[in-house]
Amino acid sequence: MIQTTNPATGETIATYDTLDQNGIDARLETAGRTFRDWRATSVSRRTEVLHALGGLFESQNEELARLAVTEMGKPITQARAEVSKCADLLHHYAENGPPMLESKRWELSDGGTAEGRWLPLGPVLAVMPWNFPYWQVVRFLAPSILAGNVGLLKHASIVQGVAHKLEELVLEAGAPEGVFQNLCVSSDPIGDVIADNRIVAATLTGSEGAGSAVAAQAGKYLKKVVLELGGSDPFIVMPSADLDQAVKDAVTARIQNNGQSCICGKRTIVHADIYEDFSDRFVAALKNVKLGDPMDDDTELGPLSSEGQRDTVLDQVAKAKDEGCTLVFGGEKIDRPGAWMTAGLLTDVPLASDTGTDEIFGPVGQLYKAKDIDEATTIANAIPFGLGSAVWTTDEGEKEHFANAIEAGMTTFNAVNGSKIEAPFGGIKRSGHGRELAEFGLHEFMNLKTLVHPA
Repeated sequence: MIQTTNPATGETIATYDTLDQNGIDARLETAGRTFRDWRATSVSRRTEVLHALGGLFESQNEELARLAVTEMGKPITQARAEVSKCADLLHHYAENGPPMLESKRWELSDGGTAEGRWLPLGPVLAVMPWNFPYWQVVRFLAPSILAGNVGLLKHASIVQGVAHKLEELVLEAGAPEGVFQNLCVSSDPIGDVIADNRIVAATLTGSEGAGSAVAAQAGKYLKKVVLELGGSDPFIVMPSADLDQAVKDAVTARIQNNGQSCICGKRTIVHADIYEDFSDRFVAALKNVKLGDPMDDDTELGPLSSEGQRDTVLDQVAKAKDEGCTLVFGGEKIDRPGAWMTAGLLTDVPLASDTGTDEIFGPVGQLYKAKDIDEATTIANAIPFGLGSAVWTTDEGEKEHFANAIEAGMTTFNAVNGSKIEAPFGGIKRSGHGRELAEFGLHEFMNLKTLVHPA
């Protein structure tokens, strides 16, 4: 049995019966059977489902947003934006996806021709986290539907209401039963699901540990896997930056989704020439963040997703102080029911320390001073992760330097880093491998089959 809890109050929301082995087998069998028919449907039929599903996300935005807030605590305005982004992605693939499936042709040196044809692979398992409970799933689901694949979702237990709702929405959009199914299970049976012959590939967004486990099992059975794991992204501010906007965005990066975002800046790295000015403004702005009921439109920071997650962050703050870091302010438990804590800021973080190299998945930032562009780059890369990054500069030479020098899958200039539906998304190093979104996300779980026609 899985129980969901409102992190703002600590109250139980609902309980869900987990699938036993027979229930899992039945869903795997349905997936395999449905795939045989779904792969033969026309692309236009698949885009109809995508458009219909996008319309449901639009018409049910408030209901869906409130469900996410209740289960994992993000501010309601951010939840509405997440639901809207899902609708945009579904419509994007419906409108722009079909050309991505067109065959490629090559002239061969012997006078013949070759054709590359994109074909679906089969049932894909998606293991998804709680922090963006709709977006992470739809980022996989939309290209899966367009490709002609079918999907099975193992969602985070704390957002099981969202998981059930997503399955309902796909059916309501007109997809056949089995195109997308929720596996209401704990993590225990996932290894066996990956090993099952009816599963052809897996994708995971989550922690390093979960990614390593899924990758190891997929590798054992020679199955394709895409991983989007943790990040401790740098947010670099150089002297030419617009400091007012940079400070505002640095705060957003640190508290967005209550500090629980893989790709928003966690380590703010500021050039020495502007460090004092930036630091004063940054600290003042972080202290003034509006903490409150996540259902209120003016709330900027709500509870963390669970008391366990809150306690993990508090333990990291305590360890940081033991390692010699300075806690400038905050980073404390709030004495009230639920998973509440204050925003906080650490300085004097040793690069080789656990604090310097680990991801803090909560509203506690780190602030570094860099004497020049080379030291800023060194600090940025002194972590095992390589997901996203943000750089504030108007100097074209500095932009070119950071574009090539930062070890990450993404770099955003003069804005908060975030995924864009038209562009590939993913990381390097211990942040995972593979790409989502754009044509790259569509093709990750497709067979590029080569057809050769001799002269």
